[in-house]
This record gives sequence, structure tokens and C-alpha cells, in this order.
Amino acid sequence: MSLPQERITDEITEEIRTYWEGAIIKKTANKKTTNKKRTYKKTIMRKLPKNSVVSEYVNQVSLIGRLSGEPFEKVLPSGDKVVEFRVVIERGTNSVKDKRKIVDTIDVAAWSALNRKVALKLDENSWVCVFGSIRRRFWQSPAGLASRWQVEASDISTL
Repeated sequence: MSLPQERITDEITEEIRTYWEGAIIKKTANKKTTNKKRTYKKTIMRKLPKNSVVSEYVNQVSLIGRLSGEPFEKVLPSGDKVVEFRVVIERGTNSVKDKRKIVDTIDVAAWSALNRKVALKLDENSWVCVFGSIRRRFWQSPAGLASRWQVEASDISTL
């Protein structure tokens, strides 16, 4: 299923922009109060998905893009299951003369049972919206300690 770029820009991107701007505006309005950290946390808590954890630091990612391939499930040595997939997001063109589009490819991991189920139903090239936080994973490989960055999904939906 493909969606016109205008719909994504006008509806979904604006909704996310409003989502974050609302939190920032409320933080600025309450800046002079003595309990500004607490007020800021409460404001962000109202704006974020239910499973989000908020402290004075914010590690929150929202992605809208297309799947670059079929999601796949892994069973880890610990017995845990995870579904991984990649989201491709267009950034625009490199320059006025060069019309090639620049894209970012972001790895996403779905750990919860609900998110794994939703992720496994996604098709290649389908539009997806992912909310989550960025994590760095470490593991032991034959060459030594290895790591990678990925988004840990707290909410996945199709568009």
C-alpha cells in the first residue's frame, strides 16, 4: 500500500510536530515556577505513549517511513524473542543540482509480544510509524565484543 507524500506530510508529520511543540510550549510557559522539572515531566508524560518512561532526560524517537524488507524474528540464546526490521526515511536531495534522494536506514527492534505480533504482519515497502527510544546493544562475537544502535519500539502502527 502506498500513500501520497502530501498525506504523510500534512496529516501525520503535523500531528507529531504538534505533539512535541505542545510539550515544549507548556515547558516554556512554566519555566519560572520552582518545580519546573516536575511540571515538564508531567507535560511530557501526557504527550508520550503510555509505555514511555520519562525522567529529566528524554530518549524518545518517532519514525515515519517505509520498510526496506520483511521483518524477521530471532530467538536469542537467553530464550527471548525479538522481531527486527529496517525503516527507510527520505531526507531530501543532496543539493539543488543533484536530484538523488538521500535516505536514512534505521534498525528497529520489537521486544514486547504485542509489538512483535504487529511487526510480523508488516509487508515490505509498507508505510509504518514507530515510537520508541534509541538503544545500544552489546554482544560477544567471534571477533570480540560487538555493538549496534537500534530503536527499541514502544509502539508500531501501519499508515
